[in-house]
Amino acid sequence: MPCTAVTRGLLPAGLLALPGVYRPQADTHLLATALAAEAVHQATTVLEIGTGTGALALSAASRGAQVTAVDVSRRAVATARLNALRHRLPLQILHGDFTHRTIGRRFDMILANPPYVPSPHSAPPAGGPARAWDAGRDGRLVIDRICANAPSLLHPGGILLLVHSAMCGPEATLKRLAAAGLTAETTTRAHVPWGPVLRSRRAWLRQQGLAGSDDKQEELVIIRAQAH
Repeated sequence: MPCTAVTRGLLPAGLLALPGVYRPQADTHLLATALAAEAVHQATTVLEIGTGTGALALSAASRGAQVTAVDVSRRAVATARLNALRHRLPLQILHGDFTHRTIGRRFDMILANPPYVPSPHSAPPAGGPARAWDAGRDGRLVIDRICANAPSLLHPGGILLLVHSAMCGPEATLKRLAAAGLTAETTTRAHVPWGPVLRSRRAWLRQQGLAGSDDKQEELVIIRAQAH
């Protein structure tokens, strides 16, 4: 599998972000690169889990896809709606948990850049910007839910594109997706400098065996899974 530099320039320009809303970063750009490699057309139905500013949803919509974007943050929903209006692209943007807002629906593609940063706290934050990155002590609180629910959300032949850190176990993700009946592989890896959240948790991450004493870069992975 390739280890690649993070490609930028595939997302809409001039995105707004209300305070506390996750702005597109290296993981967003890496997922945008994976999305650009997929066949998307006017009949393609796409679900984005955790839309943030709506960057990836807008990227898919700009290619003609019919996009539903979901986020638990009301500010993120408001931000994505503003950006959709500014870019004059049709998006269905829903507030709430993705499993509750998609009951009875299936999609051709799922895009997910979920919270995946290991945290000293086992429960997810009740609110605030940390909801965009904190995901329990192993970083898998949301990833595991996506793995479990992807089969019921995808049409036969549908694709899941999921980005997360190597800290929270890509092999575990592959195994869970396979157990759920999907064919999954890691397609891309990229290394990016540690951001402020990881730097602030360096000692704790070392204690947990999730990082070495000299680590200064985080490995990101794209996992692509297909339903049968």
